[in-house]
Amino acid sequence: MRSHCGFHIAETNADEGAKYFFRMPDGRELPDPASRFQPEGVHGPSAVLDTKQFVWTDTEFRGHALGDLVMYELHVGTFTPEGTFDAATARLGDLADLGITAVEVMPVAQFPGTRNWGYDGVFPFTVQNSYGGPTGFQRFVDAAHVKGMSVILDVVYNHLGPEGNYFGQFGPFFTGRYATPWGEAINFDDAESDPVRQFFIQNALYWLTDFHVDALRLDAVHGIFDFSAHHFLAELKEKVADRSAALGRKLHLIAESNLNDSRVLRSPEQGGYGLDAQWSDDFHHALHALLTRETNGYYADFGSVEDLAAALRDGWRFVGQYSVFRKRRHGNCPTGIATDRFVVFSQNHDQVGNRAAGDRLSNLVDYDGLKLAAGVTLLSPFLPLIFMGEEYGETHPFQYFTSHSDPDLAAAVRKGRREEFADFAWQGEVPDPQAVATFERSVLDWSRRNLLPHRALRDFYRTLLSIRKRFRLAGSRPRVQCDEKLRILTLEYPTPELFVFFNFGESRIVPCPRAYAKGNVVIQSNDPRWPRSGPGSAREEAREPSECEVRLDRSSFVAFTRVKPLAR
Repeated sequence: MRSHCGFHIAETNADEGAKYFFRMPDGRELPDPASRFQPEGVHGPSAVLDTKQFVWTDTEFRGHALGDLVMYELHVGTFTPEGTFDAATARLGDLADLGITAVEVMPVAQFPGTRNWGYDGVFPFTVQNSYGGPTGFQRFVDAAHVKGMSVILDVVYNHLGPEGNYFGQFGPFFTGRYATPWGEAINFDDAESDPVRQFFIQNALYWLTDFHVDALRLDAVHGIFDFSAHHFLAELKEKVADRSAALGRKLHLIAESNLNDSRVLRSPEQGGYGLDAQWSDDFHHALHALLTRETNGYYADFGSVEDLAAALRDGWRFVGQYSVFRKRRHGNCPTGIATDRFVVFSQNHDQVGNRAAGDRLSNLVDYDGLKLAAGVTLLSPFLPLIFMGEEYGETHPFQYFTSHSDPDLAAAVRKGRREEFADFAWQGEVPDPQAVATFERSVLDWSRRNLLPHRALRDFYRTLLSIRKRFRLAGSRPRVQCDEKLRILTLEYPTPELFVFFNFGESRIVPCPRAYAKGNVVIQSNDPRWPRSGPGSAREEAREPSECEVRLDRSSFVAFTRVKPLAR
């Protein structure tokens, strides 16, 4: 029987695990685009699998409210030496102990070979066989829930990978109206787009229902082109809200977008799509440029303390002003949108892996810089995301890797990676994405977390997350001020009462509001518990600070609570 988007048959006697192909009119045998399992990879037969047979033990888990999310992004293949869901499951206790409430998993849809970031997936309903397949992922989610952590899955609805992509043989899945940097644009608004839209909406509901996933991170929604009257993202949000109500679980949609367009977050009544949260690249760029002094590529738009202050006030820096990097005006104003609807980070897979050498922040700044970056991110009013290994200062890179079987495609990927970094003028050879060594260099070295200073840094992260939870910072609206000359930024939270100095400059003594004076320090990054990178600056003032002053070491921060008046 032919459908609008391909072919299907009704078969009631297929055994679990039975393998099958679709035979096309020209005689070719192709795997099922809606396959539930590809045990032999993207070119092999599909296999019958009933994902509803898994026995769950997480029946009491109902998810987290948005403001309670502290996210930890991981790549299954490099998170552990084994590179499987079961091996990752064994590490979940470490994350819960750290203070993580949500594990964000990079895409797991079946991709070519065994080494890939996941954004080359070509079977949206299939879990990568080399990671442990669908059942392995279900075990992982179940275990995370038992430990009180939500699971966020990264899904890709803006394109499909180039190898093993047979979708065009089954229906009008693609459109020539638009172009993406990653391949053909998916057809969300052209002729015969209705069943295509439903295919991807059903995919989202599949992960949330059959795999008990709590939220989806929607990759690069600026690559989802839809100029119809009812945008795909708005429709997706409606369906997910309905499913959330039906299941009695908190389900969220989190977008990645480089548009700084508040419509992604605004309600349909305000002309928006109503998604729950969005990544803020501007926060990262502003913080990164301050710490590293990098000014190439998109960092050309950043570098001042005010850039970071603006991102802390609004959620992103560019709200319609001219962007040097883009050579045009960029963004619109997110006024009125709650702060706990922005996801912020000092590192993530893109901002590390899309550097030429995949170098982490630990390779670019000293130990004090790492603590300062953690303080700004985790003491912000936004939703924080930690990239795997960041919490203990992993020094292994996270590089871009693939395992395509087509030599011409592999050569094109190598060429594309070299050309991609032209604007940044980074030095050194770009690692070969196809080389096994590129993948192996990217695997976390868990032994570091037990050594100094890595062990101390992890304790520092755990302390910051406990403070964040204690003061309920998510969703607050702090007063943000900065001094460009001194390179100091301050956050003052009215409720709860918390005042934070962030010093991106040299050591100095500065005035402190009397209400937050000595005796009420919550945390200071130069505490002996967390070793410093080195001595203070040569210009450090020798005198001791007065009662209403505070000494700020180079690249440090300190947080105070308000002095409580004496009882009469």
